[in-house]
Amino acid sequence: MRSRVSWIAVTLVTLALAALAPRSAEAQQATFPDRPIRMVFGFAPGGSGDLAARLLADIASKVLGQRVVVENRTGANGMIAAEAIARSPADGHSVLFCTTGNMTIITELPGTKLSVDPATELSAVGQLLRSTFGLVVRQQSPWRTTQDVIDAARAKPGTLTFASPGVGSVQHLSGELLSQKTKTSMVHVPYRGSQAAILDITSGQTDFMITNLGDVIPHIRQGTLRLIALGDPLGRQFFPDAPMIGDVVPGFETYAWFGLCGPRGLPPAVVQRWEEAIRTAVNDPQVSRKLLDNGMVPAFQDAAGLARTMDENRRGYREVIRAANIRAE
Repeated sequence: MRSRVSWIAVTLVTLALAALAPRSAEAQQATFPDRPIRMVFGFAPGGSGDLAARLLADIASKVLGQRVVVENRTGANGMIAAEAIARSPADGHSVLFCTTGNMTIITELPGTKLSVDPATELSAVGQLLRSTFGLVVRQQSPWRTTQDVIDAARAKPGTLTFASPGVGSVQHLSGELLSQKTKTSMVHVPYRGSQAAILDITSGQTDFMITNLGDVIPHIRQGTLRLIALGDPLGRQFFPDAPMIGDVVPGFETYAWFGLCGPRGLPPAVVQRWEEAIRTAVNDPQVSRKLLDNGMVPAFQDAAGLARTMDENRRGYREVIRAANIRAE
């Protein structure tokens, strides 16, 4: 009898604990965040991406009720930061301020050694902004339209040069995409960073560059560079009357984005809280003004939207990379 009573007691306790388990999980999600949060960015302080991360962190601190600290962990084209977040608990207290490059290009670039796979070990949380692109030439260039650039490339195959801040950058793949879609032969000239590339365009060492407007708007306004056309419609926030590259080259579109990613398996309730924080930042007039002043366009996407964008980016970049036989240096 005593044995039977003990068995019944154990069974009742087990059933009670099982009933409470889901509530405990829900309670944990409901209390997010319960401590300070770190937002890891894979590049050095001082750039436009770092500025955007800190703007988001300030707003998120208010929305979430906990301090959000930006941590710069540089190296390996942003992959050291990506690995740190992929290895973190999936509770929302550690997130990655992620970019086009370290979430979509690096996964498709042969020769890249990845410590983690962003496509499977990280997940989208939401997009904060787009970095819109444009085709620029030096002010003294005879070219004034996209068609002029294409005609020049066809007239002298293999001689027209386009600059980029490095192999596998969005700028590099944008130039390759233009070459592929127009069936022309152009020469890629990689530099160590955007400023060195822009300097050589203004001095006539290279012919053109398709790059983010944030880096070249001051040069365009000062008259040292000429904007030929835009890579996506959001660029009309800055240059309302500028034509699109896609007007001449059907299907051409290029841009970069910044947003938040997290470890795989983030609870939906945590993702929703972060989406709220990102949306609030995008709708904040001061944040929007600071982003626009630095050549970036506030552009919210929820987790599902950013996940679709990343899938589309990977497919598109994979095609360009394979067609041009690009490998990591």
